[in-house]
Amino acid sequence: MERTTELALIDELLELKAAKSPFLDEQVVLSPVENYVSDEQFNREQMAIFRQLPHSPAHSSELDGAGAFLRCEVADLPVLLTRDKQGVVRAFLNVCRHRGARLVEEDAGCQHRFTCPYHAWTYASSGELVGAPHFESGFEGVDKSKIGLKELPTKEAYGLIWVVPDPGGTFDFDDYFVSMADEIESLGMANMLIAAEDRIESAANWKIIVEGGIEAYHFRMAHRATIGPYFEDNLSSYRAYGPHMRSVLPRASMASLSDEDREQWRLRDHANVLYTLFPTTQLLVQQDHVVWITSQPSGPGQTGLRLVTLAPKSGPLAEGKDDAYWRHNHKITMMTLDEDFEIGEGIQAGLASGANDVLTFGRFEGALDQFNRTIDAFIGKSEAA
Repeated sequence: MERTTELALIDELLELKAAKSPFLDEQVVLSPVENYVSDEQFNREQMAIFRQLPHSPAHSSELDGAGAFLRCEVADLPVLLTRDKQGVVRAFLNVCRHRGARLVEEDAGCQHRFTCPYHAWTYASSGELVGAPHFESGFEGVDKSKIGLKELPTKEAYGLIWVVPDPGGTFDFDDYFVSMADEIESLGMANMLIAAEDRIESAANWKIIVEGGIEAYHFRMAHRATIGPYFEDNLSSYRAYGPHMRSVLPRASMASLSDEDREQWRLRDHANVLYTLFPTTQLLVQQDHVVWITSQPSGPGQTGLRLVTLAPKSGPLAEGKDDAYWRHNHKITMMTLDEDFEIGEGIQAGLASGANDVLTFGRFEGALDQFNRTIDAFIGKSEAA
């Protein structure tokens, strides 16, 4: 983050604090409940968003060296991530091109060839079909070069592996992330390691989970037993950058900066900064680490979540901090997020009951409206094509 931006964000929040005013949008917005419970709406999101835009299924360190591979799912598709002999990360559908068997069963490992357990068709880590028993006699006229693994658009950037689950498609990652690239790069995630992680299944719509993180209105009540007392009541700010968003949630300690030398101000010491990289990646930036959250929506009321504490390998932020320190921080984060997830599941059940026709977003919940307008824009663009 540029220093001028950092100072401007602190100034803005201090001014709001002094004025005893939250960050307000122009109007109250009503969001249809149908968008959270409808199979039809979820299918529209699946086709226009989840199958067309980047997800972050892995950290770069999980493909550590040529030959490393990782099996995962992206938008309900079976995916094989590899790092080929040239060190390039690739993503393929984890499906043999012969008769559709799952190619790789192992979760992760290191090898440059993958042999189908059904008929022993063998593929290189770069995707080419390099061997198949009796191919010449049994598959006359079939061009091996055209039946390599089905590749997905992929890019390694900012310490994460990005995949668009659009077989055979293309995607301009640089253009998509341009508005946030410098700030995300400055987090240094490429020089971090996975210190701790959890995977959970939430019986809630993916939008409810995202919305719970981009407003501070709920902190005083929902997090009263954990982090609520350490944060300002109903004070946060947000900015949209294309489809992405940066939210800033100040701690109560930020008020003390008014009496300190401006040159010593540091946003991360007095606020949580949350980057929402549309659609399914969020980066919660804390004082000395980053919590990387990636979601896997599988239905209108079901979302898989991976929550990872990324810790610096070295440098001032890593000094004097052992594995136990990072695990403890991860535990605190999970305690807080579990409060959100429990409420989110209650919301999902409540919406399914028919009690509400709409959700009401207050003027200090404008980030939620911005997020939903982004969803609507991608669906509208896709359906107009």
